[in-house]
Amino acid sequence: MSALVQRFTVDFDFPVRFTRAVFAVDNPVFLETVTRLEPDKRQRVLFVIDENLAKARPRLLPQIQTYCDAHRNRIRHDSEPVLVPGGEVAKNDLCHVLNLVQWMNELRIDRQSFVAIVGGGAVLDMSCFAAAICHRGIRAIRVPTTTLSQCDSGVGVKNGVNLFGKKNFIGTFVPPFAVLNDFEFIETLELRDKLAGIAEAVKVSLIRDRSFFELLEADAMRLARAEPDALSYSIRRAAELHLEHIRTSGDPFEQGSARPLDFGHWSAHKLESLTRHRLRHGEAVALGMALDTIYSVKAGYFARADGERVLNLLETLGFALWDDALLTLNGEEEYMILEGLREFQEHLGGILDVTLPRGIGERFEVNEMDHGLILESIWELRRRFRLGCQAKVTPSSWLALGPYPPATGTDL
Repeated sequence: MSALVQRFTVDFDFPVRFTRAVFAVDNPVFLETVTRLEPDKRQRVLFVIDENLAKARPRLLPQIQTYCDAHRNRIRHDSEPVLVPGGEVAKNDLCHVLNLVQWMNELRIDRQSFVAIVGGGAVLDMSCFAAAICHRGIRAIRVPTTTLSQCDSGVGVKNGVNLFGKKNFIGTFVPPFAVLNDFEFIETLELRDKLAGIAEAVKVSLIRDRSFFELLEADAMRLARAEPDALSYSIRRAAELHLEHIRTSGDPFEQGSARPLDFGHWSAHKLESLTRHRLRHGEAVALGMALDTIYSVKAGYFARADGERVLNLLETLGFALWDDALLTLNGEEEYMILEGLREFQEHLGGILDVTLPRGIGERFEVNEMDHGLILESIWELRRRFRLGCQAKVTPSSWLALGPYPPATGTDL
């Protein structure tokens, strides 16, 4: 018997560009992007637009049409933009993926065409998945329009949709052709949405870059007010750190079990499901990071003072570090949040690998989590929340609020 062993590598490169008013006629960024590999060819582009965004910005579709008309000798735009549901709704039903694939078929979009997706992270995830499975891959240009997608999900190489109540149960690893971050889209978001994505900036700073964490601390009040210069710098630096990790980790398609960029996500994904997405992804991640920060301190991995700095930063940014969904029980009177740990383990391939902080800017992985200590950490979060958070709580007090479970008759 003999075996043929095949090994090959494939290089990927894609620009992540930062601009303003990407569809202004005199802005060359989009045109340069679609023609960067074939400058002499007239490129065909299908636009997929977040429906919520189109409603919020009624001038967007006419702007895109005007842009394409002005550059008709370089861009072929011969079909109306396809509108898809915005928010997590886009990822919760496979019909949206199939509808988009059907549109691509009917419009005869081929592998040499482009799909330009303009919207939030969920729309990017769903639409890029549809592009990835159509003709085994149509070139996708992402135009993220939320803080979270511009600093994290929109600049990565993953896409997918939810299934069986599980986050991103089906999907692919396909790098985009390009990512165009337009800060003008951020300015029209509600404050809640401007801030939700900053949780991912805190995450990547805590596990990779102490100096960035310290800058976020220094700018926390300005960020809480969503001051444009502080917000735009934080988005850009977070995007840079996410890209750096993907490029240098040696595992860009996550074939191993370690997922540092998923710090705080094992419980966040479950919280999104338990709240039926009442919590934004960034809000759930902030809460998940708070839970794992307290756990890490209580387990002796993380200094108390550093743990307090993390919680104070999240609170100053405006995140509520509590949600009653943490106490949801299943039919067997077990805390459903712990199911998130099992689901996370399944997603990792059966080996639990959870990233925890060891210091500001430092991380390590554990292969098991003490369920009792997790529940104690939940109790600490609840007590801290009730004590009024920032001003009333000190590192020594919040870590000594009593064990879980509480005394009989205590109202959680």
